[in-house]
Amino acid sequence: MLIRWLYYPFIAFFAFGLIGMLLVGFAALIITPTLPSLEVLTDYRPKIPLRVYSAEGLLIGEFGEERRNVVKIDEVPEYLKQAILAAEDDRFYEHGGVDYMGVLRAIYSNFSAGGVRQGASTITMQVARNFFLKREKTLTRKFSEALLAFKIEHNLSKDKILELYINQIYLGQRSYGFAAATQAYFGKQLKNINLAEAAMLAGLPKAPSHFNPVINPKRAKTRQLYVLRRMHKLNHITSQELASLEKQPVPVKKQARTFAMHADYVAEMARQVVYERFQEETYTRGFKVYTTIRQSDQNAAYQALRKNVIDYDIRHGYRGPEAFIDLFKYGSNQEKTLEEALENINDSDDIYAAIVLAAKPNAIQAYRKGGEIIQITGAGLKLVQKFITDKTGASKKHISPGALIRIRKDNNHVWHVAQLPEVEAALVSINPEDGAVRALIGGFDFAQNQFNHVTQAWRQPGSSFKPFIYSASLEKGFTPATIINDAPLSFNTAQTGGKLWEPRNFDGKYSGPIRMRVALAKSKNLASIRILQAIGLQYAQDYITRFGFEADRHLPYLPMALGAGSVTPMQMAAGYAVFANGGFRISPYFIKQIEDDKGNILERMQPAIASKGAKQIIDPRNAFIMTSMMQDVINQGTAAHARQLGRTDLAGKTGTTSNSLDAWFCGFQKDLVTVTWIGFDDPKSLGSSETGGRVALPIWMDYMGKVLKNVPMAKYTLPEGIVTSRINPDTGLREQGGRLTEYFFHEQLPPLADIYVDNANRVTEDLKDQLF
Repeated sequence: MLIRWLYYPFIAFFAFGLIGMLLVGFAALIITPTLPSLEVLTDYRPKIPLRVYSAEGLLIGEFGEERRNVVKIDEVPEYLKQAILAAEDDRFYEHGGVDYMGVLRAIYSNFSAGGVRQGASTITMQVARNFFLKREKTLTRKFSEALLAFKIEHNLSKDKILELYINQIYLGQRSYGFAAATQAYFGKQLKNINLAEAAMLAGLPKAPSHFNPVINPKRAKTRQLYVLRRMHKLNHITSQELASLEKQPVPVKKQARTFAMHADYVAEMARQVVYERFQEETYTRGFKVYTTIRQSDQNAAYQALRKNVIDYDIRHGYRGPEAFIDLFKYGSNQEKTLEEALENINDSDDIYAAIVLAAKPNAIQAYRKGGEIIQITGAGLKLVQKFITDKTGASKKHISPGALIRIRKDNNHVWHVAQLPEVEAALVSINPEDGAVRALIGGFDFAQNQFNHVTQAWRQPGSSFKPFIYSASLEKGFTPATIINDAPLSFNTAQTGGKLWEPRNFDGKYSGPIRMRVALAKSKNLASIRILQAIGLQYAQDYITRFGFEADRHLPYLPMALGAGSVTPMQMAAGYAVFANGGFRISPYFIKQIEDDKGNILERMQPAIASKGAKQIIDPRNAFIMTSMMQDVINQGTAAHARQLGRTDLAGKTGTTSNSLDAWFCGFQKDLVTVTWIGFDDPKSLGSSETGGRVALPIWMDYMGKVLKNVPMAKYTLPEGIVTSRINPDTGLREQGGRLTEYFFHEQLPPLADIYVDNANRVTEDLKDQLF
């Protein structure tokens, strides 16, 4: 009787089971032909971002929606694999794609909990979903996922499946794959992570945003502990290891995703070059761009520019808080108010945004993003001392509770009130032999201003342009000893075609008849104008194009002698390189080579090198004499401050435009040309005393002082056809036992003073009237 009672339910159960199997089989027959091909797995081509590297192979930039570093399975630490399997699929190497025991365990767990608390997706099923399927939670998708898992298991090895999972899974912070996530969260390579970090990463796939250790450290720690306990249960770690790791804080660096150096402008230049060729594939095909930028040079350039721009900004006083925040917007929940106010305000490297909580004449208390309370006293208030008040509603320049200010630490770790500079600056440094860019800073802060002042800013070069006019004059018969009258000039409206023009020297003083060498060293404007008059405007305009300057940006008018045309800092660097390398025109370049994701070289730069393929555009003797004259700019001229570097192989020229709108220093050592510029994007005066020698030269000095620190003193070899002669400094003529030695072209040696005493030097008769 009992057997009969059990018989019918058994038959019914068997029938329903058989029908279910038939339905599943029928569904499989229908769905299987529609499953996607596995070529995307067997020929895995993930979206890999464009990466830009320094000359040493250090990462300086990355572009792409997905951060990803593809690794082989044998490059993955064993304890990371154990952590992943413990968290996601501990029977991965035992099942065939679908873990039936896991399914039963999930059903029981969910039934007991009264809801969906545990899933049953294996790693293989996750691979199927991530590569081929949408993420909607439907029975059809889950069924397709299982069928795809079987297909994947049939075609790929377990290690290959796990490798695909490790490289493809999304783990937060725009990071895809565990190698990219390791960089994003810990700032290190995958092979260098420890067990605690591995467990933290292994806990992310379940819910990357929920367990993100940057955003939710408490939840991330809870999830990490779950993974560690699973590893202990599976005998991957000991009880002692578990106990130790449970006590450790969340091992995450909130700003771990940093590059090897500040080279944002260079990275952006590289991105533009690659995008011009490959368009949208730029961000997905894993191109690698190796630049000519050197880490030591770039770091020195960044520090020099930042320091001196901040120094300039401090000299010109405090402009006031950036904004004022209502501290009581959310009533007593002041932290919410403060964090909301600071959410979209970017820091500028070591210059941080902060909100004043309390202000007294001798102390400011400020709130920094993340909850840090900063106390600023003493010397830290120097910039703003007279603007501090505890009264709300004071003038916009005053600091009171609610003021949005900037703060930074000095070298002694003392907090100071600061501000973001309004002025901009640029530095570019190149190898004059081949044009390789060694350092490039396009502005004070790329995050604040992406305009690249090295390549995009067309500014007046001022007196830093004079060497090109003087070089032209050497070709016309002038020598460094030629006497030129530094006396006032006046041009009427008929001569100018406009208004009366009375050019002046910067210091308002005139020296009368002086040698051309002195005129350049002291940057005498009137002498320079007379030189340009003498050699001819059209000749000068044509001559400067040899150096790469554009004729239509330097019109044939006398102000060209004073640098009234338009140049970029990069053009100036290329121009000065001609003097440094002996007369050859080189083209600046910053990309050495471009590779694809497999390391195949797509492009490799083969630059023309001075004396080896580069075009010689001026006589080597001209380059040598101009270098000698620009050495005197440093030895006894407008850049004498640079003598503090203690080097005898430096040459260059200061530049300050009318009303001090732009300040320059362009200079070089035999193997390195560096140009610095400073000015406002919306041109306005830097200040009446802010000359190239005061604001641009210090940037140049700080940079060159560091990069040339251990470089031997360079020697400039006397070219053939150059002769030296003693001269009379008052006449510029040869003189037996004269006090000065000067360089001359062999065929243009001036006459002896005891034969010709009329100051004519070697300048032809038709030029004398223009010089005096």
